[in-house]
Amino acid sequence: MKPALNPLLGRLAAYLQEKANAQRETAARSGKPLYDFGIGDPREPTPEFIRKALREAVSEVSQYPSISGMPALRRAVAAYLSRRFSLSLNPDTEILPCAGAKEALFHLPMIALNPARPLCWYPDPAYPVYERAILFAQGTARTYPLKAERAFLSDLDAISPEQWRQTSIWFDCYPHNPTGAGAPRSHHERLLSLAREHGFVVVCDEPYVDLYVGPPPHSALQIGSRENLIAIHSLSKRSGMTGYRSGFIAGDPALIATLREARANFGVASQGFVQAAAIAAWNDDAHVEERRKVFADKRAVLLAHLRKLGLAVGGDGAFYLWVRVPPGFTSDSYAARLAEANILVVAGNSFGPSGEGFIRLAMVPTLSDCKAAVEAWPV
Repeated sequence: MKPALNPLLGRLAAYLQEKANAQRETAARSGKPLYDFGIGDPREPTPEFIRKALREAVSEVSQYPSISGMPALRRAVAAYLSRRFSLSLNPDTEILPCAGAKEALFHLPMIALNPARPLCWYPDPAYPVYERAILFAQGTARTYPLKAERAFLSDLDAISPEQWRQTSIWFDCYPHNPTGAGAPRSHHERLLSLAREHGFVVVCDEPYVDLYVGPPPHSALQIGSRENLIAIHSLSKRSGMTGYRSGFIAGDPALIATLREARANFGVASQGFVQAAAIAAWNDDAHVEERRKVFADKRAVLLAHLRKLGLAVGGDGAFYLWVRVPPGFTSDSYAARLAEANILVVAGNSFGPSGEGFIRLAMVPTLSDCKAAVEAWPV
């Protein structure tokens, strides 16, 4: 008799990254040039000073790291938040390292979900981890649609007071993946006011806050008190450290204390050598400015071509382009049309029903490959 495993995984569609990996392998077998705008895994080298910090931190004796992280790492994060957002956070009580944003987001509902208040909200379209984190924690997942006519902002007034009272967690993400949309400060002021009125946790996923082409986006941490608020940041896109798996959680000190205690059960403490690399990365802003310029150059090439084709493109944040498909196409059929030319994108409906009619381009190919992709783009 076979064991009765959790049936949830069987009910979920294949994870987005695994589907993209399979598509890439198929396209690579053609032997033709491949232009992969699918998963947001940049091709630019991780800066040498970060790699050097990691190499030099590999010690002869390996020991278990602390879930709290090195004091020097928490201080580096606090210094970054001070430089970037003019914030003053206590590195001992308001900051906690994590093994990348995805890990922190996935484990958070296991800690913050109150079974008596089962509702957990996430955007549609959205990064898939929010829904899956809620479901594995046995919460009740609810979506809030993000529509182009509202500039991809949630309609907080569409949720009733009774629903707010049943809410444990609200997942928020600006600059937004996949649309690249930003949010005004008034959005977070209203959201945090509701959280404090009704007693739920706001989780602001902010991995793209340092990737922008216009005015620098704000952090929800800047909106008054940090009560009921958790913000999650990552070095993956900011510093080209996707494989290092390093980020931080910051916010309400009472929530941070609970997370610190609970996360010790998960075995997610970052390795010491990764923390050393993270210290170097958070202490430096010059490499981030260089990365912004690289992504801006790619964006300019792709935007010019997409607009020439008459395709509407939304969002100025993150490093994604959210493109409305041409008339007569669906998200899937246009993605398939591009795949025939070995141009790989993600169909918008992969991020939720509200993504139908769009495709997402992650600006990860090199600038020269972006130029070549434009030439190969089917009319």
